[in-house]
Amino acid sequence: MGLQEHYKDADIVIVPVPYEETVFYRKGTKNGPKEILEASLKLEDFDFQAKRDLLEGIKVHTADPFVPPKKPEEAVSAVEEYFSKIFKDKKFPIALGGEHSISVGIAKAAKKFNDFSVLQIDAHADLFDEYTGTKFSHACAMRRIREFASVVHVGVRSMGKEEHEYIKKEKLEEFIHPVEFDAEKVISQLSEKVYITIDMDAFDPSEVPGVGSPEPGGLKWDKVISLLEKVSKHKKIICFDVVELAPVPDNVISEFTAAKLVYKLAGFSFSGS
Repeated sequence: MGLQEHYKDADIVIVPVPYEETVFYRKGTKNGPKEILEASLKLEDFDFQAKRDLLEGIKVHTADPFVPPKKPEEAVSAVEEYFSKIFKDKKFPIALGGEHSISVGIAKAAKKFNDFSVLQIDAHADLFDEYTGTKFSHACAMRRIREFASVVHVGVRSMGKEEHEYIKKEKLEEFIHPVEFDAEKVISQLSEKVYITIDMDAFDPSEVPGVGSPEPGGLKWDKVISLLEKVSKHKKIICFDVVELAPVPDNVISEFTAAKLVYKLAGFSFSGS
């Protein structure tokens, strides 16, 4: 949105992370952060629903793109180190991906908060133990995070047999919410402190066509925004990311939607409404 305070004065630090090494379908997630930032310049700074500027009085710093090493495990470690500094400096980080594997590093950095949980809004469970030869694929992101934090999954409508069997073995069924979900139940399963990770393929492709792994029958904008607003009123959001945007040439719907999502959730995170 053209907001650019000095890092030392900022409340929010937006970090573009154009990492794309384990994506196996549509390429282009590395272009997501740049296009989201570009689209954000076209946003109104007045929110029609809230009847106010959601970021009024909040100082925002947009960092230069952070490009991790190519190897997935090294990338996760680098992301953890980078975001640990932001948390140490008492800033609120927002990551723009890039593929979903970056969330593992951010969640590791968030361990400083001790008791926190992750709200994953996603078409896929991302619970493979290993995928395409690595345990740090974007398809393994929530499996890795579950090794040290609880995860509540919303919008899930696709998974592999291995993931399904893992869910049954670990008795996780109640934490896997499909497109039709009870917001109050979701909120009740979250810790007081919450890290929100949003894979843009959670949305119905009619609303967000530009993603790496599209799935039909997804979430609609109003339902996602309603859930995020309710979470902000009942929990403390400690950070969030928006990942897996893969822009479609000559079609700005997806990146504009992602930019508005960032604006809305940033405002909710600080005001609780």
